[in-house]
Parts: sequence; structure tokens; C-alpha cells
Amino acid sequence: MRLQAPAVSSLSLWLLAAAVTAAPPAANYDESKIAPYTLPDPLVCSDGTPVRDPATWRTRRRPEILALLSTQEYGRMPAPPPGLHFEAPRVDSNALGGTATRKQVRILFSDRPGGPSMDLLLYIPKDRPRPAPAFLGLNFYGNHSIHPDPGIDLNTNWMRDNKEFGVANNRATEASRGVRANRWPVERILARGFALATAYYGDIDPDFDDGFKNGAHALWPAPPDAPRPPDAPGAITAWAWGLSRAMDYLQTDPDIDARHVAVMGHSRLGKTSLWAGATDERFAIVISNNSGCGGAALHRRDFGEQIRHITRAFPHWFCPAFSAYVDREAELPFDQHMLIALVAPRPVYIASAEEDRWADPRGEFLAAKAADPVYRLLGTPGLPATDMPPINSPSSGTIGYHIRDGKHDVTDYDWDRYMDFADKHWRAQP
Repeated sequence: MRLQAPAVSSLSLWLLAAAVTAAPPAANYDESKIAPYTLPDPLVCSDGTPVRDPATWRTRRRPEILALLSTQEYGRMPAPPPGLHFEAPRVDSNALGGTATRKQVRILFSDRPGGPSMDLLLYIPKDRPRPAPAFLGLNFYGNHSIHPDPGIDLNTNWMRDNKEFGVANNRATEASRGVRANRWPVERILARGFALATAYYGDIDPDFDDGFKNGAHALWPAPPDAPRPPDAPGAITAWAWGLSRAMDYLQTDPDIDARHVAVMGHSRLGKTSLWAGATDERFAIVISNNSGCGGAALHRRDFGEQIRHITRAFPHWFCPAFSAYVDREAELPFDQHMLIALVAPRPVYIASAEEDRWADPRGEFLAAKAADPVYRLLGTPGLPATDMPPINSPSSGTIGYHIRDGKHDVTDYDWDRYMDFADKHWRAQP
């Protein structure tokens, strides 16, 4: 289904949210002003029972944490749709100068004509045995934005206006091709022997507050004239659900090693990749790039973006219950280290940027470190670093972490570390 432009009232809401984002309520950037806090223990059940063995984690504590995050932060994860199906892939076996096979696949979320769908783009290296391990991630400006390859379909769905990126009247133009290639080093990824799969996040759910009527939300309608349930899925859950639908397809593609798929996301899509990895254990590695508040950063640290900022600017990202914790972070029955712990014992990588203070790099590291006891209980090395590593000095166990120089972005340095991490955990396996 090609998504329609929002009504004027919805667009006005989005513009208001953008204005709020540009001038958020005061944020703290002084470590000395952070009040003392105590994190909930991921290895203590809600009734006080300590978790001393993997079985108790698996059968009791992990389901408790998953339920807390589902009902209090992101919203419940909808089941896979019964009408899910895929159109036949359109294949160019000689893409990128003969170095790759390009596939474009439409994933239809229902059997209803004109129903919601997303377009998945895949590049598969030709110079390595298949099936290939893969990185999967959502993009912000359409599949055509990640590479100037003229064979990529130009997305026709609604997207945020951006003159610099060739988006006008909420639609991409030919000037949009390759505008985000700096964040998606396709040739670099292929040269390392990995396939790349990506889809536009707006195919799944357009990123504006439209009353949850568009995209995949149309499959989960609320009762008419009734308030949304407190645990109703927000946009982050919808995007994570879409990543699982991409994984459904990848499991059918003989060119992809579906046992070795890493889900990666940046910023709001880094929040999404963590939630996707927590709710779908088919993802073999989970990667968060600069995900900040609602992602890898601890809520209890009043540093940078907080719940009071994010729920005001982007109320549609989370479930309704989450807004109850504005300026009440100490009352949360969880924190983001527990989100990271849900990935255990699978490898997880958290990345920060030195100048991205809004995302609280130290809070991201501390959350990764606070997830370490769960990883160690499950027999993995966890995160080797005791203290936050220096700039551009990664620490890599089953939990990986780095803080690089620079701003809120995805760079070649980040991708090289993610591929190193995948090599470490996958190449050693038979």
C-alpha cells in the first residue's frame, strides 16, 4: 500500500513536534547534578527471588522484564500477520559493476488488496560462498537514499520534507538518490563478505502522530471511540515488528544465512533494533548506534534527553503508559540495562559518539555494563571493560561497546567495528 500524505491536522502535529525537538525543555549536561540512583537488579525477580541459574532467568525473570517493557514503555508486540506474503523478488545478478546481486522484494503484511507493505532491498556479495551472513537495518529516507544505484526503486511513500535530501511535498525525488550513502557503505560491507538488507522505516509506520491509522497500525485498530489501551504499540514497536517481517522473508531466501543476521539501527532506529532483538530471538547479533533515551541510555541518569523531552516531542513512539514516568524515572520498575539484558546470551553491541551528549554516551556505557551480570550468568564473557573505554578504543566481549570521536551519525568506523564484532562471533563457528 502506498501511504497517503497526512491530513493538515496531522502534519501540523508533526511540525509542532519538530519545533519542540528544536527547542526542548532544559536538559542537564553536568555530571555533578545527577542525583544518586539505584538500578533495578535484572537478576532479582519481582517477588524478591534471586536468579542464580540460567533456567530461572529463562523461565521467570526474562518473561517478567519483557512484560514490563511491553506494558510500560514500548507497547505489546503484535503477532505475525496471518496474511503475510512476499512478491517474487526482482533480481539483478550483475549489480554494482558485477560485484553484487541486487534483490528488491515487496513484503505484504496482509492478504487485503492495497494493504500495508514494505519494500526490502538486498545486496549480496558475489565473490563469497552462499548463503551469506547479513546485516539488516531500517533507513530514514528510502532504499534509494542508501546508494546512487539507479536500479533501486524510488520510494513513493510519505517522508519528512528535506530540501537538502531532495524530498519535497513529502515525497522523494530523483535528487534523493544516494543522499545517505555516507551511512551505508555498501561496497565496504560487501567486500567483507556480508550481505546488506534494508527497508524504509516509513513503509512500516510513517513517523508522524497520525492517530495510529497509517501503515502497520491499520492492522491493529483500537476500538472506536475508546482511548488507546495503556500497552498499545507505539511506532518503535511497529518498526521492530517490521524488522521481524523482514526476517520472515530472509529465512526464505537461499542466498541469505538466516542463522547469522545482525539487526542494526541508528538513533530512533537504534532503539528499534534493541527492541526487535529483545522480542525476536532470531536476530543473532543486535546493534545499537547512538540510540540514547528509550534505547541504550539509562533513564535514571538525568543527563541529556529524558522521558520529559522524548514523550513531548514524539508521543507516538511509545505506549501511552510510558508518559506516566515523566520526571518519575526513579519509579520505573526497569531501566534500559534490562532491555540490553533481554538479548542475552546473543551478542549485543552498543555504540556512542563523543559529541552526542543528548544521547548520554556514559549512560549508554553504564547500561551495557549493568547488563553484564546477566551475560555472565549465562556463561558468556559479558563486557570486558570495567571503566568507560577511551575514545576510539572498543571493548568487545559478548557485549561490545565503543565511543568514537564525532557527532550523532553512522560512520565507516562504526561499521568496521560492527563487522569486526560479527567476524569474531560468527567466523569462529562451524
